[in-house]
Amino acid sequence: MHGLGNDFVVIDCINQNIALNREQIRFIADRHFGIGCDQVLLVEQATSEADFFYRIFNADGGEVEQCGNGARCFVRFVHDHNLTRKRRLNVETLSGIIAPILRDDGEVTVDMGTPIFEPAEVPFDAEYQEMVYPLDVHGKIVKISVLSMGNPHAVQVVEDLDAAPVSSEGALIESHPRFPERVNVGFMQVIDRHQIRLRVFERGAGETLACGTGACAAAVTGIRLNLLDSPVSVSTHGGDLSISWDGEATPVMMTGPAVTVFEGEINL
Repeated sequence: MHGLGNDFVVIDCINQNIALNREQIRFIADRHFGIGCDQVLLVEQATSEADFFYRIFNADGGEVEQCGNGARCFVRFVHDHNLTRKRRLNVETLSGIIAPILRDDGEVTVDMGTPIFEPAEVPFDAEYQEMVYPLDVHGKIVKISVLSMGNPHAVQVVEDLDAAPVSSEGALIESHPRFPERVNVGFMQVIDRHQIRLRVFERGAGETLACGTGACAAAVTGIRLNLLDSPVSVSTHGGDLSISWDGEATPVMMTGPAVTVFEGEINL
């Protein structure tokens, strides 16, 4: 499946017993020797009062807390496979409960939760909370905004997105020692008060065609810096997402498509 080109292998772990190790996940995600994807998503029984448990593994085999584009695909998957009839779901993740809604037009709106700005909770090594932090990247000072959308994000505003050093600088920031659990790195160009362009170097996956939590993080950053007003249209290489946020202590709402490409079996 994919959400704006951010692609996933989604596995039903309710009707079959699945236990994947890191090597198997890396094999599935390999675009030459396996199926190929940015993340592997597992649909499991909830361990709480939620409807499902949603697990996310990056292409490098590491498990992560949250994935916005994946959450939309998750909703379409459980509906298309008759695992639920509910339009609004409570889905358990490593970072807490999310509440996605399948809309009549087939798109999915996901309550992505409230952004977290406290550095220790991102986590990010800083003595106190700031809107913008200077970060020394191999001798170059880069200005970033830091927050968590259930997973860590560093967002910087750039003048020309096409010329932004996404691969080189993104990789350096992703593994910067001030981010003890690594970080997703967003490069945002503001078009007007309601529109941005965005590229994201994702933790454990590299640059992807779209990043749902990255779109949320970028929109929130722009609103906090008084560069944007809600709702924000986020244009990625894979397409557009709509992000709404009413400010501090309120949840971020993300709306966008989710598409099934093919179904099949693989021998592990």
